[in-house]
Amino acid sequence: MNFSDALSAAAQRADSLLCVGLDPDPARFPGPWRGDAARILDFCTGIVDATRDLACAFKPQIAYFAAQRAEDQLERLIAHIRRVAPDVPVILDAKRGDIGATAEQYAREAFERYRADAVTLSPFMGFDSIEPYLRWDGKGAILLCRTSNPGGDELQGQTLEGGEKVFERIARLAAGPWNRGRQLGLVVGATYPAEIARVREIAPTLPLLIPGVGAQGGDAEATVRAGWRRDAPIAVNASRSVLYASSGADWADAARRSAEATRRQLAAARERV
Repeated sequence: MNFSDALSAAAQRADSLLCVGLDPDPARFPGPWRGDAARILDFCTGIVDATRDLACAFKPQIAYFAAQRAEDQLERLIAHIRRVAPDVPVILDAKRGDIGATAEQYAREAFERYRADAVTLSPFMGFDSIEPYLRWDGKGAILLCRTSNPGGDELQGQTLEGGEKVFERIARLAAGPWNRGRQLGLVVGATYPAEIARVREIAPTLPLLIPGVGAQGGDAEATVRAGWRRDAPIAVNASRSVLYASSGADWADAARRSAEATRRQLAAARERV
């Protein structure tokens, strides 16, 4: 089963379009754990355990672990997800992008060391920086296309000769000549629903990872209407709104309540598409 099929299956099992982002910031940990990087694994496994039946994917952000010298905790976290939620795909949010020989090592890091099902990549250096990831059968490579941050427009929204915008060219390449083995997906931000709709028009079957719902203020209804199709999976990411729903002793229960509310909101929007 490739990543797109695994994501679709997980979404169907959980009746969920929600991807739970795992961005552990010790400064925001609850109670006596606050400021203690040694508790990253405990905090993240608590979030996973509280939301494992509500998520279609988990997305650990590697920088939050590496900055705390906690890569070993990331390895153990993904191993924990494999034990308690073996059918929920893991997307390693790394945004890698480098020449072929280096990309080979980044691919090994993502798929061999961390055992992720997919990894986010920057397509700026072209197909030869992406191809090494496609050698891993069944693994996903999710390319930055139209990101949720305002500054993304400085490059992604620029018009190329011939009238096509940069993000449209990325989507067209990902849906066409680059998509060997049906392994590619695209990152599109919930803060730009019109661009999500345009990407979906160009790439009607590619899986979309959609950050920006929750703390970034993306509209769930508009996001699902623009991106969801029955034969094309989406994973709508929420991180801070779930992780830090409470700083008290009820932090795990609060995370579950927030995740469930977002899951219901996305499901209701899907029913109206």
